[in-house]
Amino acid sequence: MAAAGGRMNWARQRERGPARLLGGMIWLTRHLGWHVGQMLLYPITLWFYASSAAARAASREYLTRVLNHPARERDVLRHFFTFACVILDRVFFLSGRIKGFELHVRGLEAITEVVNAGRGCILLGAHLGSFDVLRAFGRKAPVRVRPVMFRRNSGHLTRLLETLDPELAHDVIEIGAPEGMLRVHECLARGEIVGFLADRAPAGERMVSTQFLGAEAEFPAGPLVLAAVAGAPVVLFYGVRAAPRRYIIHFERFAERIVLPRGRREAELGVWIDAYSKSLAAACRAHPFNWFNFYPFWKARAR
Repeated sequence: MAAAGGRMNWARQRERGPARLLGGMIWLTRHLGWHVGQMLLYPITLWFYASSAAARAASREYLTRVLNHPARERDVLRHFFTFACVILDRVFFLSGRIKGFELHVRGLEAITEVVNAGRGCILLGAHLGSFDVLRAFGRKAPVRVRPVMFRRNSGHLTRLLETLDPELAHDVIEIGAPEGMLRVHECLARGEIVGFLADRAPAGERMVSTQFLGAEAEFPAGPLVLAAVAGAPVVLFYGVRAAPRRYIIHFERFAERIVLPRGRREAELGVWIDAYSKSLAAACRAHPFNWFNFYPFWKARAR
């Protein structure tokens, strides 16, 4: 219950804080440009750091786990600053202004093999780096990426994003909408890519416990259950910020098909979620300041 409350509080914080921040970044993008915006991120980061005690504590806990030593305040500040940088870059990605950005792609064959066969696939990502860098990359690709999102707690933030990319509202498949599953099936049948961020869920969604960075944490069952129902290939995706205006887009084949056989459904679901959490942990260790879940992620008894 504590973790669920943390997710709800973080959703509300994202609506108040980063939504305002993103609104400022939109203005900076249109009037001042990337370099000025980047300089202004320093005071913005200090404001977010000073005003968000719960986020500082969550960052410190995560960084202590992923860095394998007690997190220092400069580590937490760097974590917050990376978050602010990614928000700034999102504005450029969504408005199509990607000149000056370096996008390095690894494992692209995991996607092209599926697309060339005329099949759709499911992308499993995380709140690691930027999902929107995939949309920037996808502008050059012949296949659409359809993000699956929970929009109910992020209305203002979503409206701001839609001013940058009007197609976003049409592309998004909303979690919990009655027609959501039907839209997923229709998109996959057309050979499109459906993307999930599988490390966070709205309150009330079923969660499954597994080990993550040395302690027990909960991950949503929904994305993997839906992948099993859809019967489509599953590819892992991370788009991490490696340096200013430099991103690494990583694709990795996860499963040709996820099968949850009757009688072993729960056990098999646990195996797949464990495999996802291990991949996410490895990506977090490789890019420790790119993971942006600023709420208590681990179960209290595991601390």
